Amino acid sequence: MSLAFIFPGQGSQAVGMGAELADTFASAREVFQEVDEALSQKLSKLMREGPEGDLTLTENAQPALMAVSLAVMRTLEREFGVSVETAAFVAGHSLGEYSALAAAGAISLSDTARLLKLRGQAMQRAVPVGAGAMASLIGPKTDVALAEAAAAAGAEVGVCVVANDNNQGNVVISGEKAAVDRAIEKAKELGARAIPLNVSAPFHCPLMQPAADEMAEALSRTQIVAPRTPLVANVTARPVHAPDEIRRLLVEQVTGRVRWRESMEWLAGEGGVTRFAEAGAGKVLSGMAKRIAPDAEATPLNTPSDLEAFAKSL
Repeated sequence: MSLAFIFPGQGSQAVGMGAELADTFASAREVFQEVDEALSQKLSKLMREGPEGDLTLTENAQPALMAVSLAVMRTLEREFGVSVETAAFVAGHSLGEYSALAAAGAISLSDTARLLKLRGQAMQRAVPVGAGAMASLIGPKTDVALAEAAAAAGAEVGVCVVANDNNQGNVVISGEKAAVDRAIEKAKELGARAIPLNVSAPFHCPLMQPAADEMAEALSRTQIVAPRTPLVANVTARPVHAPDEIRRLLVEQVTGRVRWRESMEWLAGEGGVTRFAEAGAGKVLSGMAKRIAPDAEATPLNTPSDLEAFAKSL
């Protein structure tokens, strides 16, 4: 069995996430406390009690989701003797790439929390609220070719690109609102269903360039070391080890496509991965894994009993 730890992105957040872990394990409480201290913010209280609207704000959701993922990983290591090196690879969806790097020891927990807080704020600043939009194109006919054709129609009006290639039947487009609206019309003509997403900014498109510039500056001041387990990067869908390359790809990722389907296909193919363990909130990536690599096993790690059963299964 070859294992990969995968780390969820924005949209998996929910009030109460991580609470059961914190109530059960001191190692999880430590992670939440370290993140609170790094941000000078009671993020753990917001995660536990809400309000949901505040937790959903990009600048809170990003570090909060990372904190839950790292609480899972530290608890696995401290309480169950399962380290990140148990896996052949790590990968994360969008902000989850930062969680993966922190889990693999490439970036410290406190630096990761601060980077994600800034990343959320920078993405929010990059485009005025309401000026951008994202939409999920879904259905059996939906693939990258269809999404690119829809985005090309939108691009006749303004910026519009494929932002997330999640899996066959689920591709997200992003850009200026009028352009995304046009792309939605085209996608429907081509046989896809299109659902506008309730997001605060158009992520993973060229409109995010101001945020990419801010992240480039912040990452240039951040210590990054080679990960203890190789990262399969969003931008390339291939493993990366070198700190300078990791830094460059994290900047590119702000405006670039999240190549999740390709990443998972590589992991299950050339990477030889037969089991995916989703460390953190929710089980969105586990569902995607089953669609992309049906022969592989996918396990969400949310609760103390999930962690115990997983550790026993290794």
